[in-house]
Amino acid sequence: MNDGERKIRVLVAKPGLDGHDRGAKVIASSFRDAGFEVIYTGLHQTPEMIVAAAVQEDVDVVAMSVLSGAHMTLFPRVKTLLDEAGAEDILLTGGGIIPEEDVRALEEQGTGRLFGPGTPTGDAIAYIREWFAAGHGDTSGAESAAVGDARGEGPQGEGAAR
Repeated sequence: MNDGERKIRVLVAKPGLDGHDRGAKVIASSFRDAGFEVIYTGLHQTPEMIVAAAVQEDVDVVAMSVLSGAHMTLFPRVKTLLDEAGAEDILLTGGGIIPEEDVRALEEQGTGRLFGPGTPTGDAIAYIREWFAAGHGDTSGAESAAVGDARGEGPQGEGAAR
């Protein structure tokens, strides 16, 4: 199956000791509804576990939800491990309660766009589609989101785009 026929594969991960997974579940559901193939790791994943799953599942994107305040440790560690595993082509994105100055620092270190609380799920979906199209030439396999998601009106609430 070529890139034009396959779905965008996204690993939704919840690293660390944070047990708040509502946002991760909302975004995983929204990604699925948008036509992405979603693998959800569940709670309490280590960076090593996340990268091993990403490589084993041959994903295009790792989307992490970090609410614990450990974002300046977790995102760089996962990025480093992805690069060391030869998976530097996997987009690392995500969200959580992350101060703007930390968002900028993480993006400078190679993390993709990060989303805060209340972000419409359609924003994260559009970002991933645009990133995928830029690297793969199209967005087939995730053609169109549900009408609400396309308008940024998908499921929202606490941590909608985490």
